Amino acid sequence: MTKHIVILGGGMGGTLIANRLHRKFHDADITVVDRNDTHVYQPGLLFVPFGLTRPADIMRSRKRQLHSGIHYVHRDIDRVDIDGDRVHLTDGAVLDYDVLVVATGASLLPEETEGMTGPGWMRNVFTLYSLEGASALKNALATFDAGRVVVNFVDMPIKCPVVPLEFCFLADWYFRRRGIRDRVELTYTTPLDGAFTKPVAARELGNLLQRKGVKVVTEFNTGEVDGDAGRLISYDGRTVAFDLAVVIPLHGGAGFVGRSSGLGDALNFVLTDQHTLQSNVRPNIFAIGDATNVPASKAGSVAHFEGDVVVRNIDRFLVGKPLDAHFDGHTNCFIESGYHKALLIDFDYDTEPLSGHFPFGMGLPLLRESRLNHLGKLAFRWLYWHVLLPGRDIPGIASRMPRAGKRFETVPRQEEDVT
Repeated sequence: MTKHIVILGGGMGGTLIANRLHRKFHDADITVVDRNDTHVYQPGLLFVPFGLTRPADIMRSRKRQLHSGIHYVHRDIDRVDIDGDRVHLTDGAVLDYDVLVVATGASLLPEETEGMTGPGWMRNVFTLYSLEGASALKNALATFDAGRVVVNFVDMPIKCPVVPLEFCFLADWYFRRRGIRDRVELTYTTPLDGAFTKPVAARELGNLLQRKGVKVVTEFNTGEVDGDAGRLISYDGRTVAFDLAVVIPLHGGAGFVGRSSGLGDALNFVLTDQHTLQSNVRPNIFAIGDATNVPASKAGSVAHFEGDVVVRNIDRFLVGKPLDAHFDGHTNCFIESGYHKALLIDFDYDTEPLSGHFPFGMGLPLLRESRLNHLGKLAFRWLYWHVLLPGRDIPGIASRMPRAGKRFETVPRQEEDVT
């Protein structure tokens, strides 16, 4: 009997899982649903404000990234009937499923912070987490010649948590290339108690911010953005003045998750087993990537590494076997630092980002600036479109975090870390 697999979301996670499942289950009926047909290479958004890439270079059709034989439905989702195994679309159409995969990512919620979308929005208050925001920020930076630039994220979790740091590093380089760095005050404000949540990485990245002359304001919980007065206001009454603010809003899951009884948490992220990636509410529902509430980074590499686990566990679920594939929280991120250099971090649920090399003892340097890492970040765009999305494996890169090449240190473990 033909099995019906419905995948909600045609971003990185949804696309790669659809293509992997199509290769494995030739007789399955696979349908991908998304509200639009524009697939954005999100790591490329960081480069748009600095003129290092163009929006047109990081956009492609979602449908064209899917293998032939996969159905693509360009509609919005109303809700999931988890008892009836049905997806209801906003136009009244209904999709029945044997297995459902939620891959609708994380959404920006700027309206949840007082004043963020007020008079200053896209005038002196920007975000770089959307095509519109990154493009508007490019225009603002081009005419900015002196003043205070503040980079802030409101709260965790956010997509790719290193991006605010990368923006600081690239902004330092950008203003130095223009010869005006001495006229620009760069400030990084964060709700965390350091540059990053992981102690070893926080130390290294904090030192790098200091060397680049970026002021750091920690434990700053943004309660209001006042674009007219040019200031961020924390819940404890502290203020940080700005002439130009780059603010990463609160994130939440897709709205339909909240309309699907029991499927998600208070932020609309799908309640998911952090190892099997099976939904906590129904055994025939799985989740991948930013849509989940698992305590792993909301980064593209996570969706890639989760792909093997989801496919294997769906396979075993369909034949009635216990799930045996386990995701270890493996996360891998390049951190662009300017001057054609980058750092690389690699970690999982239990292991800090450590120094050493990846993936072997003679591989890319970890937690250290290098031109090789910068070239790796640039090469990743090609891998994204031609290897990851089609559902292929990267030779030598396993889903589980490699331990070879890392210099292990004794560090305190943080149980509820969501970076």
